[in-house]
Amino acid sequence: MELFIKFITVTGIGIIELWAAIPIGTALELHPLLNGIASALGSIIGALVIIFFGERLRKWLLRKKAKGEGKKGRIYRIWEKYGVIGLRMISPLITGAPLGAAIGISLGASPRRLFIWMTIGIVIWTVILTAISTWGFAGLQMLK
Repeated sequence: MELFIKFITVTGIGIIELWAAIPIGTALELHPLLNGIASALGSIIGALVIIFFGERLRKWLLRKKAKGEGKKGRIYRIWEKYGVIGLRMISPLITGAPLGAAIGISLGASPRRLFIWMTIGIVIWTVILTAISTWGFAGLQMLK
C-alpha cells in the first residue's frame, strides 16, 4: 500500500510538473524505474487533458493573448523554427507539459501530432532527469 501511495503521489505531481515529480520520487525512495513511469505518466496525463480540451482553451487563449510574449517570445521563436518537434523538447522542462500542450494547441498544432511528440519529449526528459536525480541522491548518500 505504501508503494501505491508513493506512485500515486509522484504521478499527481507529474501532472503539474515533470521536473518536480522526479526528485520527489527519488526522495520518497521510489525505485528509479517506477519513479520514471509515475512521473512520465503524470506528465502525459497533464498534456492529454490539455490537448483534449484544447479547442476551448485555444479560443480562450486567443481572446486573452499572453502579455509580453507575442510573436517575440522564446516559445514562439522555437515554434517558428522547429514546430511541434521543437516544442516537445523544450516544454516538458521549461514550461511543463500541460502549458506546452496549451501553447502547441494555441499555435494551431494538430492534437494527435502534438500528443505523440509531447509524449516522446516527456519520455526523453524523464529518462534524463531520473538518471540525474538518482545519481545525485546516490552521491549525497555517499557523502554521509
